[in-house]
Amino acid sequence: MTEEDLLAEADRRAASYLRDAARRRPFPDARALAGLALFDEPLPSKGRGGADTLALFDGAGSPATVASNGPRYFGFVLGASLPAASAIDRMVLAWDQCASSHDTSPVSAAVEKVAAHWILEILDLPRESGVGFGTSATTGTITCLSAARRTLLARAGWDFDRDGLAGSPGIRIALSATAHISVRKAVRLLGFGNARVIEIPTDDGGRVDPARLPALDDRTIVCLQAGEVNTGAFDPFEAVIPVAKAAGAWVHVDGAFGLWARASNRRALTAGIDAADSWTTDGHKWLNTPYDCAVAICRDRDAMAQAMNSDAAYFSAAADSQKNMTMEFSRRPRGVSIWAALRSLGRDGVAALIERHCDYAAYLGRRLLEEGFDVVNSVCINQVLVRCADDVETLAVREAVLDSGRTWFSPTSWQGRPAFRLSISSWRTEMADIEMLIEALIDARQSVMTAAKTMS
Repeated sequence: MTEEDLLAEADRRAASYLRDAARRRPFPDARALAGLALFDEPLPSKGRGGADTLALFDGAGSPATVASNGPRYFGFVLGASLPAASAIDRMVLAWDQCASSHDTSPVSAAVEKVAAHWILEILDLPRESGVGFGTSATTGTITCLSAARRTLLARAGWDFDRDGLAGSPGIRIALSATAHISVRKAVRLLGFGNARVIEIPTDDGGRVDPARLPALDDRTIVCLQAGEVNTGAFDPFEAVIPVAKAAGAWVHVDGAFGLWARASNRRALTAGIDAADSWTTDGHKWLNTPYDCAVAICRDRDAMAQAMNSDAAYFSAAADSQKNMTMEFSRRPRGVSIWAALRSLGRDGVAALIERHCDYAAYLGRRLLEEGFDVVNSVCINQVLVRCADDVETLAVREAVLDSGRTWFSPTSWQGRPAFRLSISSWRTEMADIEMLIEALIDARQSVMTAAKTMS
């Protein structure tokens, strides 16, 4: 095959996969998983060629995918890829750009600059902020917390770039007791030992309790969250951020999916969030871009650029070049997927997407309550946290639903007990899929109860 023929065949196979998205099992069955053994072959001495390699990848790989790009997947707050964003990603692969700066890719730099402006506008965050497009909320959090630590040390008279951490004034991290694992991972990778981490107690919904804030000072980084991963709850920003700022602390907000509430009629949940110093969010969750698409935002653009600077004698660039705003030097232009999503949807389309999912979640929560399920959280956005009559039944019902192949959602533990989490975040999901989910849960519970009676 010529290069053009091979790419055309890949597009044909990809289009076929997408046509079947709604009919695919949300999680592959045993036969599909067994087919993955075909990949376990010796490294060939002679190349097998592109066509044969593509055929194996599609033939054995496609049946074993998790259908998170379909309408019946409700796990992990994973959005499907919007058509415009996916199409742009295909162009990015064809361009094969190293999007470090204007010098390596003028078009990438121009489009990502527009995407940065649009992100600040649609999320209504300080327009002077620096914006870096990275792979995930984890890398974004590392970026923001690096800028935070460097800034607080500078205020204390310590030159971090020259002297590093050894002997430096201590910087503490205060984070929610329900902080996401990505934040905890970032904190650990940055070298904040447990003795430097303070957990802020939370209420029953997972929100930090302003009445139980630890003593804060100008050597503290406070990490809050917009959208607790189980309950969807938002920290009380208006009550906490002014206290933290008055003490001289740096406030970071993990808004991996919840920050997008600011672009909808759920904006009130984020009241006061714009007073923070830095924020992270994902495109590949609620904005429905392809993967490796996330955003780090820092009010002090210079602090972000100085912390991430990667200028060299052979390659210097503008302070706000993406190589100076993110973890990566060599990188693909991840911001163009966000540009494509925002341009194709527009402000109204983004709001409609977020609000539709929130409405579906509210409906789902009401219906499950009516059917006798225990909806644990107060459904405020797109997360519904559910239990059954007891822990054994909760676990059994989820397994029964998954065995049916009708849908997939993730297990979790909330306040020490099993639960399952239903996340609505795919643009492909319609009300019929929500009704299917309700029916699947009811059927599974009935089968579990019948089996229990038979055994007794």
